[in-house]
Amino acid sequence: MVKRFLQSLFVSLSGLRVALTLALSIGLLWLSTSSPVAASAANDDFDGNIFALYAGNGSLVPPKQTIAESIAQGRPSLLVLYLEDSMDCKLFASKVSRLQGFYGRYTSIIPINIDSLPLEGSGEPTDPATYNDQLVPKTVLFDREGNVVLNVTGNVPFETIDDKFREVFNLLPRDESEELVLREPLNEINTELSQ
Repeated sequence: MVKRFLQSLFVSLSGLRVALTLALSIGLLWLSTSSPVAASAANDDFDGNIFALYAGNGSLVPPKQTIAESIAQGRPSLLVLYLEDSMDCKLFASKVSRLQGFYGRYTSIIPINIDSLPLEGSGEPTDPATYNDQLVPKTVLFDREGNVVLNVTGNVPFETIDDKFREVFNLLPRDESEELVLREPLNEINTELSQ
């Protein structure tokens, strides 16, 4: 009786092994014949870290400081709420990277994926969830004292944010100064992946 049970178990396991091998073979065949994965900023598909992929700057995430830590150090803070599967956020990522190139030494750049935030904020001005209205990209600029000087939604022009930074740092307005130029280039954008 035990012998028959073991024989039937062996036959069952052999059939299972054949089925698993067949399923694995079909899966590998499907993967080898499917088209390659291509990232594109022109859609709302998830492609991965948008700052590394579309801005050539993976150093932005995770953020190095919180809003509270930045204010405690007397540094302005730029909070950027985003989603990695948003076309607008993908396109906005390069502007955030450009802002870091100009102001990153003196400002805390704090990009946060809204999927990581609770649905309701605490109401505290240093709680990123307080500014989350489920619209992205969301840009909030705090001065050195923690006052909100800019709170905008959407893929706003670089100049809009730059003008507020100029106010925060008491720099000459754009029309009275030379155009800002990076002294050192940021990482190059990989155009092969963003088309």
